[in-house]
Amino acid sequence: MDGNEIRDLGAGVNQTGLRAHNERLILSLIQRHGAMAGSDIAKRTELSAQTVSNILRKLETEGFLLRGEPQRGRVGKPSVPMALDPDGALSFGLKIGRRSSDLAVMNMAGEVLEQSQLTYRYPMPDRIFGYLETGMAALSEALTPHQRDRLCGIGIAAPLEIWSWLEPLGAPAEMAVWQGLDFTEEVARFSDLPLFTVNDATAAARAEHVHGRGRQFRDYAYFYIGSFIGGGIVMNSAVIEGAQRNAGALGSLRIAGPDGRLQSLLETASLYLLEAKIEEAGGNTAALWRQPQDWTGFGAELEAWISLAAPAIAQAARTACAVIDFEAVLIAGAAPPRPPGRRRAAPGSASARPGPWRVPGRPGPR
Repeated sequence: MDGNEIRDLGAGVNQTGLRAHNERLILSLIQRHGAMAGSDIAKRTELSAQTVSNILRKLETEGFLLRGEPQRGRVGKPSVPMALDPDGALSFGLKIGRRSSDLAVMNMAGEVLEQSQLTYRYPMPDRIFGYLETGMAALSEALTPHQRDRLCGIGIAAPLEIWSWLEPLGAPAEMAVWQGLDFTEEVARFSDLPLFTVNDATAAARAEHVHGRGRQFRDYAYFYIGSFIGGGIVMNSAVIEGAQRNAGALGSLRIAGPDGRLQSLLETASLYLLEAKIEEAGGNTAALWRQPQDWTGFGAELEAWISLAAPAIAQAARTACAVIDFEAVLIAGAAPPRPPGRRRAAPGSASARPGPWRVPGRPGPR
C-alpha cells in the first residue's frame, strides 16, 4: 500500500445487514439474560416495540425461539417471555491443539451434547481431518432426527501457525504440511456444512465472552494458558480479531525473565515448559492433555513452573493494561480449577479478594 494512501472508512450497513444485526442482537440478549418479554427487549436495545415484535415473530417461526407462558402484571396485556430453543441450532466444534484435539456438538444454549478427544505427540492433517469425519458421524448418532436437521455448521479453532515452534514440541519437519493447507477444501471432502475457522486463543476468548465470566465486563484482556500461552482482547463488549485475525497475541509480549533478560511470555508461561520439566524428571505427561486434568503427581515440577509463570503473566497483564485501560484481566486455560496442594486463600488475604482473575478448568488443552 502507498505510504500516502488514505484508507476508506468502513462500509455502511444496508437494510438487510441491519435486520440481521438486530436479529443477532436480540438472540444474544436472550442468550445472556434468559427468557425476556418483547417490552424488556425493546427497552434494552432501544428498538421500537413493533420492530422487536416483528423480529421475535420471525425468529419463532424459524425455530430459534420458544414462546413462554403469559405473565400477568397489574395493568395492561400479559407479557409473553421468549426463550431460546436449545435445539434451534446445533453445530460441531473442533479444537486442534498441538497435543490434543477435542470435538463436540453444541446446541444453541451452549450445552455440549456429545464430545470426544484425541491425544497425540503432534498433529498431522490426515489424522486430524479423519478424526473430524468419523467423530462427526459418531456424535450425530446420539442426536435426535430433529437435532440432526438443525445442524448448521462446523467451527474449527487452531493455532494461527500450527506448523511453527516445532523444536520445543519435538515435532518433525513434516508438520510444515499444514502451511497453506485449505481447511475448507479438506472438510468439503466429507461434509457440506458451512465451515468457520478462527485462531484458537480468539475462539477461547469468544467462549469466555459468551458463556463465561466475560459477560460481566465490557473491556478486558484475556490470557489463555495452553501448550503456548495466548490471549484475546474484548473491547466495547466485542471480541477483537484484528486485521490478521491475531489480535491479542499476548504470548508475544516481552517480559523480564528470572535472570533479568527480556524474553517472550511464550518462553516463560506455556505448558510445553511444564511438560519438559516433567519429562526430565521421568514423569508421565499424559495427564496434562487429558480431560479432566489431574495434576496430583506433578509436585515439584509444577511448583517450579508456577513460580516462573505466575509473575510473568502478572508482568504481561500490567503491560496490556498500560496500553488499553482494561477494567479486568481474565486468565483461563488447560489446568485444573486449582492446582493440587494449593489451598484456598484465607478470607481477607490479597489472593482471596473478589476480582476478575479466573483460572477455570475449561476450555480444554491446546
